Amino acid sequence: MIDATVKELDGSFKKAIESFDKELTRVRTGRANLAILEGIKVEHYGVPTPLSQVAALTVPDARMIMIRPWDKKLIVHIEKALANADLGLTPSNDGDIVRLPIPPLTTDRRKDLVKQIKRLTEDAKIAIRNLRRDARSRLEKAEGLAEDAKKKGLEKIDKETERFVKLADDTAAKKEKEIMEF
Repeated sequence: MIDATVKELDGSFKKAIESFDKELTRVRTGRANLAILEGIKVEHYGVPTPLSQVAALTVPDARMIMIRPWDKKLIVHIEKALANADLGLTPSNDGDIVRLPIPPLTTDRRKDLVKQIKRLTEDAKIAIRNLRRDARSRLEKAEGLAEDAKKKGLEKIDKETERFVKLADDTAAKKEKEIMEF
């Protein structure tokens, strides 16, 4: 019972950390990263379609993202979708390709991004702690377990929680360092 609960909790923690990592990839650093374009939908024949399905996305250098649409008529729709995504970037096109230059981050913008990362980190920690609370209550309500076994199980749960909270903090610190680099 205890091992199954800890194993299930471990899997849930891993999913929470994966979700946190995915959120962090969407935070813009000073470098071009295709992850910032995830979730952007383009009107394609009246249907909202992911940008990656209507165009080839490339990163020719650290400060530029190039979007080459399969159909040149979509350039207007792609620019509109990028504007609506509120990325803080200004697209430009030459009739064939949409270029998305990534300007260097200002100090104020870097500080805002660090605040955003701290908020995301706190949300991830809250999710981890909620998972811990649920696992602890299941273990405490379990019948037929000796008190010593319950106590050891609760200690295992707390150790796993601490490990994943530290992992979230380490991941956030790495991202903050990346953003604060000049």
